[in-house]
Amino acid sequence: MTPSSTLISELITAIQNEINANADEVAELDRAIGDGDHVVNLQRGLDAVAVIIPELSQLDWSAAFMKIGMTLMSTMGGASGSLFGTLFITMSKAAKDKELDFSSFSDVFMQGVESVKKRGKADIGEKTMLDTLIPVANCIIADANKNIELAQALNNAKASAITGMQSTKDMIATKGRASFLGGRAIGHIDAGARTSQLMICTIAYVLLSA
Repeated sequence: MTPSSTLISELITAIQNEINANADEVAELDRAIGDGDHVVNLQRGLDAVAVIIPELSQLDWSAAFMKIGMTLMSTMGGASGSLFGTLFITMSKAAKDKELDFSSFSDVFMQGVESVKKRGKADIGEKTMLDTLIPVANCIIADANKNIELAQALNNAKASAITGMQSTKDMIATKGRASFLGGRAIGHIDAGARTSQLMICTIAYVLLSA
């Protein structure tokens, strides 16, 4: 199944706009407990993906995910580039020869999230992007298994992303630079969890509006 050129353009453009609109906030979050470059790296990767929208719209979802993953990995830099790249590359492999609907995508996304866990040697509760990604993956798998209506499932995914992101505020970090701060990291939301939440909520919004 080939992605709709309109849909993939809308998704990428909407994600860019949302990240850009919240860039100052994310940068402040990252400066508090991280390296301060997360949002700049992400914007660089999204800019590179936007350039290849015409090519992506001619590919099936598996090939499009692979192209996005390789582009993010080669342009973002830093740990987040590797992790986001791994997410999409694994999703590409999981989606190969599949007709993507909500049920099959839930499994594809879960496999991508599992690969991020392995690559980052992290799990839920460690103040990372996984505190957003894992609850969302679990949510959409559960909703797919219960045959929840797509609109409700998308709203559930948005709620899970927000709750997961907010949960990082009260966590002690165990990965990355923030892990050196110990208890001083408490009270700060993780920047990667925030940008993951922004992107997931934006995707859900676009799909709900389609």
